Amino acid sequence: MQIILLEKVVNLGNLGDIVKVKDGYARNFLIPNKKARRATKDAIAEFEVRRAELEKAAAEKLAAAQGEGEKLSGLSVQIGQKAGVDGRLFGSVTNADIAEALTKQGFAVEKAQVRLPEGPLKIVGDHPVQVSLHTDVLVDITVSVLGEHA
Repeated sequence: MQIILLEKVVNLGNLGDIVKVKDGYARNFLIPNKKARRATKDAIAEFEVRRAELEKAAAEKLAAAQGEGEKLSGLSVQIGQKAGVDGRLFGSVTNADIAEALTKQGFAVEKAQVRLPEGPLKIVGDHPVQVSLHTDVLVDITVSVLGEHA
């Protein structure tokens, strides 16, 4: 399906690009989340009229994400979890746990924005984690997993 992107989408394109994607991806994700529209003649004409407005909104989102990223950069978050004597956790610390801890500290972060490249954290200690506030804003934070003995 041919679509026109209404904002930058990772691994797909930038605002205004006309790309071909699988029908299900367009119907189930891009179009309902208002990231794209079908690339009909009417939609393309309407997009060209609204291009400046959409570019301004995208620039404002990026600036807001960069401001939030500066506050978040280098932050250390502590999360307590039950652990055995050898430092392994009973369970794990997931991206949802990290997002919840960041939200308690006043940062509006969703679990999908927390990147754990090696999967959930399963041992006590400090772990580098990335938070993606925007497609162009990636911030490094440190998650300290504290062991609580049962």
